[in-house]
Order: sequence, then structure tokens, then C-alpha cells
Amino acid sequence: MDTLANLAMGFGVALTPFTLFLAVCGCFLGTIIGALPGLGPSNGVAILIPLAFALGLDATQALVLLTSVYYGTMYGGRISSILLNIPGDEPAMMTTLDGFPMARQGKAGEALVISGVASFMGSFLSTVGLVIVAPILASIAYLFGPAEYFALYLLAFATLGGMTSNNQAKSAFAACLGLALAMVGLDNGGMPRFTGGNLHLMDGIDFLVAIVGLFAISEIFIFIESHGKNSAIGVTLGKLNIPWDDLKLSFGTMLRGTGLGFIAGILPGAGASLGSFMAYMAEKSYVGSKGRFGKGDPRGVAAPEAGNNAAAGGAMIPMLTLGVPGSGTTAVMLALLMTLNITPGPLLFKEQPEIVWGLIASLFIANIVLLIMNVPMVKIFVKILMVPPWLLMPMVTMVSFVGIFSLSGSYFDLVLMIAFGVLGYFLRKMDVPTVPVILGILLGNAMEDSLRRAMVISDGDIAFLFSTPIAVGLWIFAIAGFVAPLVLRKFLRKPPVPSSDMPLDAD
Repeated sequence: MDTLANLAMGFGVALTPFTLFLAVCGCFLGTIIGALPGLGPSNGVAILIPLAFALGLDATQALVLLTSVYYGTMYGGRISSILLNIPGDEPAMMTTLDGFPMARQGKAGEALVISGVASFMGSFLSTVGLVIVAPILASIAYLFGPAEYFALYLLAFATLGGMTSNNQAKSAFAACLGLALAMVGLDNGGMPRFTGGNLHLMDGIDFLVAIVGLFAISEIFIFIESHGKNSAIGVTLGKLNIPWDDLKLSFGTMLRGTGLGFIAGILPGAGASLGSFMAYMAEKSYVGSKGRFGKGDPRGVAAPEAGNNAAAGGAMIPMLTLGVPGSGTTAVMLALLMTLNITPGPLLFKEQPEIVWGLIASLFIANIVLLIMNVPMVKIFVKILMVPPWLLMPMVTMVSFVGIFSLSGSYFDLVLMIAFGVLGYFLRKMDVPTVPVILGILLGNAMEDSLRRAMVISDGDIAFLFSTPIAVGLWIFAIAGFVAPLVLRKFLRKPPVPSSDMPLDAD
């Protein structure tokens, strides 16, 4: 009953006119960003974070806007996958396997409708799961001490890094780079570290400056290098018909894909890419020789779309309850929470319930808005694919610079943002994932603090880090999460990058 009462309170927050307006705008912008190959959820959310501050939004309003963008990008990624055979982001790569063949057969409209309904089911049911699971996990989180939190942070680095690159060594390097950057500034004792005497660095490196630089500004440099190639529609979109028979055939597929995607989303670091892969492969195995997977089977469109959208909802759970991102995009959103002086974790549900439950209620509303947008209005979003990048990228640049300057009023932050953009450009050229760098900057100080407190409590005994069953279990999962991609790599290969605009980071 407490959950229902909290959810009712959340709808009271979410249904205020301005918050509702933000949710609709976030859904629309997110769908556009998701449809454009090369941006994806992480970049899309990172680009719009400065806008949230420039508009002077409070914590709840900023979260509603950006989570609506997050959900919208997960919906929108399927459009270019089906029409162009180019995934809008990596989680949508499995949709190309059957979506594009359907489009080539003159069934582009049917494929878009099926994918839209599957996205809605995956997102909506995962939000229901968020309502049920998040309070339970938040209560369990009270059992966590410094040793458990240190192991949990290690698990996030091991799994999220392992899933965002083909090379574990590069992932480890990126995580270490992020941790090193987190050490810049004053330590707990008030002593400056690695500041070079620069007063601007005494407070450390701002999360948002690093995020916008590594994601948005590096994307601009990649665009400049590619000489601004325009996008083009690969197939024409005919009349939209609702394929009732295919929807009926795919209903069970959507449910199974939602369950697998939700589980993948809860696991720190697994994210939507694994969710879509698991859903597609499981459904292909379940159907067997009766299906036409890879040749335009509608279930091959429904399964990955339900899986990756369910994973997006599941990834919110560890972020809200434990303060550990479940995906690259939730890592970006975690930075937003910290900038707003909001500490995710079990106390968030008790101390600031209006933020949590207002956000959850807004997700229900966003899913309904996205279903309405993504079926009858899909032709409008298809037209967006024809916007030339040379027109789009200056807008991204303007939003990035104006947003960061409005946040801090410091020219030094603008220079630092450009420096991170250059760093992000070179990391992407070397296929080094940038998500672990962001994770290191976000969690580095908290990880150091947990280790410091554990050593103080145990009088320097390193064995204290393995002193409880929870800590030992997290260490085992962390090691397994780092090693598992080495074994599973042949099954989780990244698709060929069709253009230099494609993102190197997942989720």
C-alpha cells in the first residue's frame, strides 16, 4: 500500500502542466536523437544536460526531461535500423537483422509499428518492475558498509568497462584514466592533489564539463573529420498499416524479451546492448526452424526492441537505489544528480520521495506519449533523417557552450570542455571507450572514501574488504564480469561501423 501511495504522490508531481510539457518535449527530442545515426542515448542526454541548467529546472524537472529523452532515444534508434540498416545506437543493432529485410520487402511501415509496440511493452513493463524492485533493493542497500560499497564500485568498473569495448586492456586503461582525473583537487584532508597550482582545479573536475566534452564536443570533431556527410533514406516508407496478425504472433515474444531485457538492465554494466542480444538469441532459439529470423521475421524485430527498452528501465534501478549506474546513459544521469547535490541510494527514497516517485510516474506518462508519437507520427521522424549534419552540429555546439557557461560562468570550464573534447576524439580514434572514464570521474572519490573508511575501521587490514558474504559475492561478480566478455566476445561482436559518425560507446 505504501508503494501505491507513493506512486499516487508521484503522479501528482508528474501531472503538473510544466512537468508534463517537459516529458512530452523530452520524448520528441529523444526520438529525433535516437533516429539520427551517431548520437545515441549517452550523447543525447549529455548534450541536453546543459540545456536543463540553462532553463533553471529544479531536480525533478531536470530528471523528467532527461529520462524522457533517454526513453525516447531507445524508441528512436529503431527507425534508422529498419530504414537505413544503420543502428541509431548499438542496442538497436539487433533490430537491423530482421527490420531492414522487412523494409526491403515493402513492409517498412509494419516493421516500424511492430517495433514501436514492442518498445512500449518493454519500457512500460520494466517501469512496473522498477516500482516493485527498487524499494526492495533500497532496503537491502542498508546492509552495505564501506567494504561492500568498495566492491560494488569495483563491480561497476569491471562490468560496464567490459561491455563497452572489444579490448579489456583498453577498458581498464579508460577506468584508470577516469580514476586519475577524479584525484584532481582537494583530498579529504584538504590537501591539493595534481592541481599544478591552478585555483580552478582545487574543487576538482566538474562532472558535466567532462561529460559534455567527451561526448558532445568529441562528436563535433568526428563530424569535422568526416567532412559532414549527409544522411539519406535507404528505403521509402509507404502507407502505415497496423499488422494485427504480426502483433498477435509477436505478443509472447515481447513478454519474453521484456523479462530478459529487464534482468540485463539491473546488472550493473550490462545495459541495453546485452538485453537486445539476449532477447533476440533466446527468441530465435525458442522459435527454431519455424521462424524466418534474418529474413524479415516480425518476431526478430519485436524481441530486441522489447529487450533493449526493458533494459533501459532496469538500468534505472541500481542508479537510484545504490548510486551505481546500470548503463552508460545512467552514468551520465548520475552526474546530473550529483551536480544537483542529490545522493542516489536507499536514503533517497525516504528523504526525497517526491523526486523518485515523480520520476517513476513520469516514465509511465512518457511511455504512453512515445507510443502515440511513434506509431501515427513516425513519418515525421523519418523526415528528420534527411536533416543535413552540417546544420545539426552547429546547434549541438551552441547548446554545449551556452549550457556549460550558464552553469558555472567560468571561461576556464569552456577551455577544459574543449580539452576533454580533444581527449574524447583521440580515445574514440583508438577505440578506447569513454564511458569508463566518466565512471571513474563520477565514482572515484566515493570509491576512495569507501576504501579509506574500510582501512580506518580495520586498522589497515586488507582482509576487511572480504569480510562479509555480500562483499565476497560482489568481488566474485566483479571478476566474472571482467572475464566473461573475453569468453562471450565472439557472440557479442560489434556490427561494422557504417560511417565515422557511429558512437563507440554503448547505451
